[in-house]
Amino acid sequence: MTGRTAKSLNSKVVDWLLEDNNPSVRYFALRDLAGRPERSAEVQNAKKEIMTRGIVPKILAKQSPEGFWAEERMFYRNKYKGTTWQLIILANLGADGTDPRVRKACEFILRHSQHKESGGFSVDYSVTKDGGSDSYVVPCLTGNIVWSLIRLGYLGDERLRRGVRNLTAYQRFDDGEREKLTVWPYDRLKMCYGLHSCHMGAAKALKALAEIPPAERTPDVKRMIEQGVEYFLKHHIYKKSHNLAKISKPGWLKFGFPLMYQDDVLEMLEIMARLEVKDARLEDAVDLVEGKRKKDGRWILENTFNGRFWTNIEQKGKPSKWITLKALHVLKYYRE
Repeated sequence: MTGRTAKSLNSKVVDWLLEDNNPSVRYFALRDLAGRPERSAEVQNAKKEIMTRGIVPKILAKQSPEGFWAEERMFYRNKYKGTTWQLIILANLGADGTDPRVRKACEFILRHSQHKESGGFSVDYSVTKDGGSDSYVVPCLTGNIVWSLIRLGYLGDERLRRGVRNLTAYQRFDDGEREKLTVWPYDRLKMCYGLHSCHMGAAKALKALAEIPPAERTPDVKRMIEQGVEYFLKHHIYKKSHNLAKISKPGWLKFGFPLMYQDDVLEMLEIMARLEVKDARLEDAVDLVEGKRKKDGRWILENTFNGRFWTNIEQKGKPSKWITLKALHVLKYYRE
């Protein structure tokens, strides 16, 4: 890194994040910015309020008694009101995984989306047997669901561990240098398992593996994390590895929340910070985040699926508590 002295956290901006009108942001700001211990009464009270005020209760109010949202069999294909997407959003918002309603949603996805043999997660149910279809197991979904289930308390569950093993067995982090494989799952869905790794699938896989506490990481998990980190460092996060003068995916420069199967520079830097990665090849990405800070010390929401959710989350083009929270968390690690 450059060693430049970072701007200190703006106390007015942090106070804005700590307001009680967004319990989820308040919880993460207390923990990640203000440095309050997870077990402190203040943090625990904030976490409890996530389930009683704000977005989470609105989402749960739309859930069926059986644990799904919208159409049962359209858990993935109904973007973004299906069960898959609600699980991802709830995990992002810090929902309580022990809540019976959240638990029902987790069990629904494990029952209908997880492919029994490989442990990966499918966008479609199997018409011949219980579980997800082997034809539509995809890496970005598997990464997203594994990450969500870990956040919601399933780390010790054998079904979750099978999902992790799917990532370590099948995920690739390469630019086409490796040999072409013709066996399952590489013989189908070329945009997901093609010769060149899908950038978003790679990102979600690394995000899921990074969520596993260091003491719980198997040798295979550690190996895949090393490969994933090097893959993204080689790209300087958002550039073409074969030509660093070009941006790999322009949409990654627009920060959004919550992200679905998509990704952006800010989320990737959060993953790198969680993995305690510091490398000169991250400098451009960190500069990009810092450069988006407005004069008042806040960041705006540039990308959103509002209008397609059960309830809108912030407003595009306006100051965003979520983006500001994440940006300050990243800069706290990389600039201070």
